[in-house]
Amino acid sequence: MSAADEGSVAKLIEIAHPQTPRQRLASWASRPPGRLYIPACTVVALVLLHEDSVPGGHLVSFVLGMGGGAFLAAMGALRLGIAVSIARPMIARYWLRWITAPLIAAAAIVLSVTDVPLQARMDTSAEALRAVRDTAQPATTAPVETWAGLYPLSSVSVTGDGVTRFTVRGAGLLNPSGVAYSSDPLPTDVFVKGHGGTVYEHISGPWYSWTEY
Repeated sequence: MSAADEGSVAKLIEIAHPQTPRQRLASWASRPPGRLYIPACTVVALVLLHEDSVPGGHLVSFVLGMGGGAFLAAMGALRLGIAVSIARPMIARYWLRWITAPLIAAAAIVLSVTDVPLQARMDTSAEALRAVRDTAQPATTAPVETWAGLYPLSSVSVTGDGVTRFTVRGAGLLNPSGVAYSSDPLPTDVFVKGHGGTVYEHISGPWYSWTEY
């Protein structure tokens, strides 16, 4: 029998005996993460790092990142559980592909916990923010539809005690947020007298993030 005939017979057998849903699930789960899963994990990690780089957070990035991350984590746990039970040799053979997604998640968590995205974006934008600050008048609030470094601004204000607050477009999960400059140290994680319902968190040097409650 020729190779072509053998291929035809194999196809006929496959058609005559289609895989059950359980067999299809087992076949899918036993394969190592590949061309779609690992890039998807990378995209979700970048979305979450972007969310962390915005003072006060970013609602759209938060929803997409957390939703996508939960879905991918559940899918990965399901595949790993099935692979452990029926295809352990595949895990040992493709171990690097199996651990890539957890490594991506661990790296994103470490960067987020240490505030590296926020500090990096802040350091890159500091000079441009100072330039905008120099044009602001004391104790005034003015709309500013412009970019300062890597931050899109919607307004800038200067309080009576000299704190400059920049409102960042899209910043804040539920309340307006932005960055602030103060030559004097500001109390953090508490309401500051004379600043309304604003709470500050220190970023680095004279720079703070703020959120209006």
